[in-house]
Amino acid sequence: MREFTTPALDRPPAAGGLADSLYDTAERTPELVQLARQDEGSQEWREVTALAFRDEVLALAKGLLTRGVRYGDRVALMSRTRYEWTLFDYALWSIGAIPVPIYPTSAAEQVRWILAETQAVACVVEDEDHAMTIGAVCDALPDLTGIWQLDRDCVTAITEDGRGVPDSLVHRQRLGVAAENIATIVYTSGTTGPPKGCLITHANLTAEADSLIGGWADVFQDTGGGQPSTLLFLPLAHVYARAVQVAAMRGGFRLGHLPEVSTDVLLPALASYRPTFLHAVPYIFDKIFQQARRSAERAGRGELFEQARQVAVDWAAARERRAFGHGPGPGPKLRLRHLAYERTVYQRLRSVLGGRVRTMVCGGSTLRRELGLFFTGIGLNIYEGYGLTETTAAITANPAGRQKLGTVGHPLPGASVAIADDGEVWVRGGSVFGGYLNHPRCTAESLHDGWFGTGDLGSLDEGGYLSITGRKKDLIVTSSGKNLAPAALEQRVQAHPLVSQCLVVGDDRPYVAALITLDPTALAHWLKSHGRGQLDTWAVLADEELHAEIQRAVAAANTAVSRAESIRAFRLLPREFSQAQGLVTPSLKLRRTVITEFHRQDIEELYLP
Repeated sequence: MREFTTPALDRPPAAGGLADSLYDTAERTPELVQLARQDEGSQEWREVTALAFRDEVLALAKGLLTRGVRYGDRVALMSRTRYEWTLFDYALWSIGAIPVPIYPTSAAEQVRWILAETQAVACVVEDEDHAMTIGAVCDALPDLTGIWQLDRDCVTAITEDGRGVPDSLVHRQRLGVAAENIATIVYTSGTTGPPKGCLITHANLTAEADSLIGGWADVFQDTGGGQPSTLLFLPLAHVYARAVQVAAMRGGFRLGHLPEVSTDVLLPALASYRPTFLHAVPYIFDKIFQQARRSAERAGRGELFEQARQVAVDWAAARERRAFGHGPGPGPKLRLRHLAYERTVYQRLRSVLGGRVRTMVCGGSTLRRELGLFFTGIGLNIYEGYGLTETTAAITANPAGRQKLGTVGHPLPGASVAIADDGEVWVRGGSVFGGYLNHPRCTAESLHDGWFGTGDLGSLDEGGYLSITGRKKDLIVTSSGKNLAPAALEQRVQAHPLVSQCLVVGDDRPYVAALITLDPTALAHWLKSHGRGQLDTWAVLADEELHAEIQRAVAAANTAVSRAESIRAFRLLPREFSQAQGLVTPSLKLRRTVITEFHRQDIEELYLP
């Protein structure tokens, strides 16, 4: 196996639980602003100091004890990303209990499975709909004794219950938590089968957070010298957001929460919160880029935007080549053009994100290299990383000041990455989980002497930078015996602004084909700009000019592969793959097997003579 290791940080090993850092910070720097929150109906951000947050956590922890939550109990959290989630996490960790995140979009059967397998004693829900989802399955959950609802102010009610409990009782529980204890059970997305609960320890989350702080603290800083801050809009049911939350709390960064990620809500929140760095998935970056492009086109500045986009990409690529000793960097003409667009375009684009963001970290899935170059070229340095639930979020990331866009970087400090003979990516390090809940066979198959087999295919270049090329289980083998990892081809098709999703098919077929869905907002913009009225769905899909536009996107994607690997036919579908249909995971990954079964007839018709 080819292997690359990043030296560990010079830090003592973790000893206690995650809640300890909260109490230590409140003792050392009580006035440090740890969080900012928006009260319901308000656009203003109210600051919360380390001492104030510690007091809230301690009071809630005492209330949880009076409600019967004990050391080692599992308590589920089913909510969007909001302040109270972090509050419950740290209160539960303060008494040695184990939070179990559940996506708020989960179906009743998914909720029943998680609550039953974890034997959760209580569930915190956001609203009445979530409470009804739990209620529909609670007869099958004998361990569940409480459903606590955030929009009915359960925090105040639980806190009131604990008023007579001495602080020392919580501290005895907290000091009994060891680093190797389970901190949370996070379920996988279930793209290739039923979701499994990953046993994430306090040491795993500590290692992940401290690696991010130790390796990237400087790039998270405010260029004006202020406190680093981030606005968290990733779902806290996902391990990526939980790792960001813990890193912010341990690193002394100011943390805000946003429950919605639509651009109509996200952009105003960014403008008012003004973070210094952001964590997001490629979907968010693409949405921000597409909205900026459409806004420019509506204002009659589409050509200017395209020119500025190309200059940003060329400038970032030239600087990257220079950083690795492959060129002199941007030439005089390119520097002048970049400076001109800095004043007329790039500053305005950065102001949309609040004006202080200079660093953005991308994970969850693969970011298109050209999109990463664009954001870097306008002054928003992107650091792409890679990880899984089993690795407690990132296990690799591009090193500070040495980004190589299109790769997911080096292993985090103290971690190692290797490529097996069959191309599978293997990893090891302090953030690698201890196993799956109630699945010893799967655990034994995945963990080998400290190494975890990710199931992803990849390669390491001479500098130790990792590139992910696809999933082992996603490999397509045509009837002629040609092997194809579809991810890269799909991403190229999805680079077109009209395309929302692309699923490449071709197993045991004579050639490769694709199912393609369209972005509704981009489609409406395209129809208007091409003089079309409000057409019904089927009329849109039959539009010859639209079909030709998507054909050009497919042809452009095909230039990167051989003829045997190229998409020969495609079908436009009337609606996007959705969670409601069960075709997409909560983290927006396509369920390939489910989609191919759901659209079996469409796929058959792609291969009719």
